Amino acid sequence: MKFRKFGRAASAAILSLGVSAILIACGQSGTNNTVDYVYVANSKNNPGQINVYYADADSGGLHQIPDSPYPSGGRNPVALTTLVVPKSSSSPGFSALYVINHDDNTIVEFTIGTDAKLYPQHTYNTPGTFPNAVAVNAAGTLLFVTDTYQPEYTAPNPGPGALVVYPISPKDGSLGAPIADGNLSYYPLSLGETNVLNPTAVGTVTQSAGGSFVYVVSQNSTTGLGSISAFSIASNGALTPIPCSSTAGASCAAVGDGTFSAGTAPSAIASTPLGHYLYVTDSTRNQLFSYTVEASGQIVPTAASPANTDVAPDAITVDPHGEYVYVANYSASNVSAYSIDSTGVTPIGSYGTGTGPTCVLVEPALGIYLYTTNFLDSTVTGLNLDLTSGSLAPVQNTPFLAAGQPTCVGAIPHKIHPPITPEN
Repeated sequence: MKFRKFGRAASAAILSLGVSAILIACGQSGTNNTVDYVYVANSKNNPGQINVYYADADSGGLHQIPDSPYPSGGRNPVALTTLVVPKSSSSPGFSALYVINHDDNTIVEFTIGTDAKLYPQHTYNTPGTFPNAVAVNAAGTLLFVTDTYQPEYTAPNPGPGALVVYPISPKDGSLGAPIADGNLSYYPLSLGETNVLNPTAVGTVTQSAGGSFVYVVSQNSTTGLGSISAFSIASNGALTPIPCSSTAGASCAAVGDGTFSAGTAPSAIASTPLGHYLYVTDSTRNQLFSYTVEASGQIVPTAASPANTDVAPDAITVDPHGEYVYVANYSASNVSAYSIDSTGVTPIGSYGTGTGPTCVLVEPALGIYLYTTNFLDSTVTGLNLDLTSGSLAPVQNTPFLAAGQPTCVGAIPHKIHPPITPEN
């Protein structure tokens, strides 16, 4: 599926630390009834742009702030993630937005003001080329970015991709030098010209028992199949590969390279808040794969996996309560909804969006409004999430205008909200 300037976009992430203690100052003009600040990356212009919206607590409607849009700091922003760190003895507290600019090979760090405004802080170059996905660990201490190609490889001279790990400063959200893998500033997803893995998405999992893992979905350009690379995360951010073990019940790639099998063209990844389950979409087979995450980091297909999606699933998210999965289907221009259980997922229904949805997010404050970025008609769709059934319905005045060819969406909570207790 080559429907964007670079062919793939990654799903957004939102990380809030100490949710019950989060306080983002209110009382600013236009924010009295705001439940979340919502951020949308747009790729049409050069440099790219970031729309900033207030999300209304009662309706879920989006209202663009006066200074929006902001420059993304580079060309073709394709992914973003947010981070909220409350004030504590080790941190003054801050909110940050990280934007991946695909065509410039950069990460741009923004500080988020108490009024939702963006303030650019630093620009970082990734070691390789064409970064396309980003995630933050649950502790808010590490930023993970995938490069389509390792250093020395380019689109005219393609080769394997890489996973880059950056430490995040607890003082201001700035990034340190990438955590080394020996003499490399990145973790190779594959080596040489055999079984070449090029990443499409990245996701992190943290379990209550203490396990911390990162998973990268890739397409194997040698075999034409999909795979998942798994790593355990040490306290210092160093990664250790978790080889697929068929004796543990996992489904391993036939090429024997240690990766887990994931269909033909894996396009997006998401996990439940408590790290019990992992989900991957396949944009060619139109399927959703479900895995149980073992304490070792091994991922085992659930009994009912895979489930069918609509045409060209391109993004996925799990609601903050850990009860429902939502898949954005690019060619069908809709969202497929599923309930979660131990055997996999159960379809709920499909709900219309704008044309060509590329990213999907359930806002973090209440977990009752869902948003998609729609690449082809340059809009954002808002849908109300019924917590009892998981069904969706349009919010007031949807769709909402974006700057042009939006690729991804993220959000942070506004004001204090009761903590959401996830189920899975």
